[in-house]
This record gives sequence, C-alpha cells and structure tokens, in this order.
Amino acid sequence: MGFIDPLRPEVVAAVDDCRAAGVDVVMVTGDHPATALAISRELHIAAGSDDVITGDELDKLGDADRPEYREAVNRHHVFARVTPIQKLHIVAGVEEGRYAYDNIRKVIYLLISTGAAEVLLFVLAILSGMPLPLFAVQILWLNLVTNGIQDVALAFEGGEPGAMRRPPRRPDEGLFNQLMVQQVAVAGLTMGLIAFGAWVYLIHAGWEESAARNLLLLLFVLLQNVHVFNCRSEYASAFRVPLKRNYILVGGVLAAQGLHILAMHLPFMQSILRVEPTSLREWAGLLMPALAMLVVMEIFKAVRKRVYERNGEPASG
Repeated sequence: MGFIDPLRPEVVAAVDDCRAAGVDVVMVTGDHPATALAISRELHIAAGSDDVITGDELDKLGDADRPEYREAVNRHHVFARVTPIQKLHIVAGVEEGRYAYDNIRKVIYLLISTGAAEVLLFVLAILSGMPLPLFAVQILWLNLVTNGIQDVALAFEGGEPGAMRRPPRRPDEGLFNQLMVQQVAVAGLTMGLIAFGAWVYLIHAGWEESAARNLLLLLFVLLQNVHVFNCRSEYASAFRVPLKRNYILVGGVLAAQGLHILAMHLPFMQSILRVEPTSLREWAGLLMPALAMLVVMEIFKAVRKRVYERNGEPASG
C-alpha cells in the first residue's frame, strides 16, 4: 500500500513565474533524496541527482561560513534530509547577500553624493568669478581622511529589518537605479548649495580668504558627518535607525570630526592644510546649516514614500 501527497496544480506555474522574474528557486526539505528529486523534477527545479545534496553531505563540509559549504549551497538546487539549523544556514545566504548589497549601495551613495557636492561648489565658484573655495590638499583631506573613515565604518551597518520583505531586484538592474540617481542628485545639490552659500556669505561679509576657506573646510567636514546618517538607510528615516545597529559608525564620525579639530590645532597640520583653530561659537554656527542636510533628506524620503504609496508601489523597492 502506498500514498502520495501530490503537488498543487498552480505550484509548477508559480515556480516558472519566479524563474522568469530572475528568482533562482531551490527546494529545502527533510524528505528522502529520492522523494525530493522526484518532486523537484515535476517543479522543473532539478534535472538529475547531481542537483541534490543531503544534510549529511553538508555536515561533512564543515561550518556554514567555509568556502566549500557556500560553494555547495550555490551549486545545488535541492537540499534533502536537512536539519532545521541547516535550513537556517541555507536561508541566511540570501539574507546576508541582501545586507551586503545594501551596504555597498550606502557607501557608494555617501561617496558619490559628497563628491558631486564638491564639484558643484567649484563649478558655481568659477562661474560666479569667486576665488577657489578649497585647495587641492584640503579636498584630499576631505575625501581620504574625513570621508575615508566614515565610509569604512558605514560598511559595518547592520541589516535593515525590511530587507527580506523587499521583492528581488531585476538581474539587469545596476547600482545606479532610479533611487540612487535621485538621492545622489538631491544630496549633492543640497550640500553643494549650502557650501557655496556659505562661501559667498563669508567673502562678502569681509572675511579674509584663508579664514573663510578654513571655515568652509570645517563646514564640509560637518556636512559629511551629518550626511553619513542619511546614508544608513535609503528608505527609513535617519531617526528610526537605531545607533546600536552600528556603533562603529558613531565612533567613525567622532574620529573624523576629532581628527579635523586636532589638525586645526597642530602646527605642522596647520601649515599643510592651511587651517587654524575656530571658536566654539563658530563651530556651532556651522553645525546649523550642516544639520539642514538631515531635514532635506528626511523630506525627500517622506515625499518619495508618499508618491510610491499613492501609485500602489513599494517605497522600499
């Protein structure tokens, strides 16, 4: 006597639809390998026994973080006789992949938007006939030291709760999708205009060029310190992302700001960067326009979310 638990008729079509959408479908089951192979053939998931691997075979490969284990998971489409913990290890690959991809996007967003702001500042200064706002060594300081510390720290950002609820991205979609272009444009434009506005104000207010340039450099450091918190999530408000998710970033921001303050007080760094100490009042006065970056990007995220909800589309897609 025998019995069978047949597949629902719509399952095969569902698997085919997923594959057409670029989703690689696998089967993870506690059933016998022969049973798993028979069902996976009906689902067009496996072609032969080479596509099947068992829990015992996975155990022999060692820990889940070993290259051999990961290679086996990536190569097979049917996992039979697996234990609950092994199921978690095979699902975790998708989760960690999404977290890593998100963090790559966040770092690129930070670097490109701040670079765009610097370019905009120089273009506006040249077109308006004003003096060069920053020297080459000061730009290097911003990009290699100040922002360099922050982008490394940002890469340690923990995974966002909604990462596994987002639909899979299209295989042909590049990093610079519509969202990336929009947020880089808004952030770069905002930082560039804030910096240029400050440069115009300082020069016309009678500040000597070197003193004005010193304050402008500090302003840019503060802008980068603030903007990195916008980059922690492309979808959620910066105020909704807990600091405990990335204490390394908090330390990185403090280190970047601390290094710049130290540079303003060390004689040999003063001569290299052409900077000088500022008063606490001046520092606080520059922090206020820097905080405008938070306001602008919060408005951008809120407007984008409302537009997508109105169109019936996921704002986190």
